[in-house]
Amino acid sequence: MSTHTLETAGADIVYDVHGPLPTAGGRPPLFMIGQPMEAAGFRALAAHFPDRTVITYDPRGIGRSVRKDGRVDHVPAIQAEDVHAVVEALGVGPVEMFASSGGAVTALALVAAHPRDVTTLVAHEPPLIPMLPDAAAAERARAAVRDAYEAKGFGAGMAAFVAMTSWQGEFTAEYFAQPAADPALFGMPTEDDGSRDDPLLSDRSWSVSSYRVDPTAAATAPTRIIIAVGAETGNTFTGRTATATAELFGQRVTVFPSHHGGFLDGEFGYAGEPAKFARRLREVLDDQG
Repeated sequence: MSTHTLETAGADIVYDVHGPLPTAGGRPPLFMIGQPMEAAGFRALAAHFPDRTVITYDPRGIGRSVRKDGRVDHVPAIQAEDVHAVVEALGVGPVEMFASSGGAVTALALVAAHPRDVTTLVAHEPPLIPMLPDAAAAERARAAVRDAYEAKGFGAGMAAFVAMTSWQGEFTAEYFAQPAADPALFGMPTEDDGSRDDPLLSDRSWSVSSYRVDPTAAATAPTRIIIAVGAETGNTFTGRTATATAELFGQRVTVFPSHHGGFLDGEFGYAGEPAKFARRLREVLDDQG
């Protein structure tokens, strides 16, 4: 693996290249992106592609990628320009891409802005609130996560986030009538460390979950777009957004093993099934039918 820093006007973007460039056999690099996850989150998945050149990166303002623009928000269009700059810096043409969660939103913005950067995009559970019939209620649930975080810190915010993202079905009056989630029940810290800059729990990433997909741009792009969902995700928030996004593109959602973080190992908490996930990803990428 080699690590590189791409200096842009707004941030120094750090990315990793696992394997040779140009690639062996002429297959495009496989770019894996997340949001707000760093490159390290793809360690287990990338290990199952020893025959491919895999690219990972830290989004601006996260991990090793230091911002210089004075901003703290995370905007998909800006993140997409960073990914585009990395693709250009690789100098080997378009890439295949696996994108998870907020990274899937960035990837959809990338395809809209730079449709020739990506040959095949597997967008896994993009958390797109505007896709939902109960979008206003979902925004209210999102705001409650932010409010819990602002009031009591990381543990309370993360407990509220888990409660939101594990709720099955639409956000009804029953959901909002629940008592505040207890961080201790989720193994979260109960003490407040005073920080309020978490990109997942604050409102800094609201532009990610509020992103509106441009179906016309997606339809006219040469990119093959596959919307994916975890087999265990069920009818939770990201399961519903993934299904709705697939329907917007006139397709059925493609099922992958495990849950929202199904490609992760135990290093990052709730372990998925990275070996099975990688096999499924390989099947989907190789299927040109």
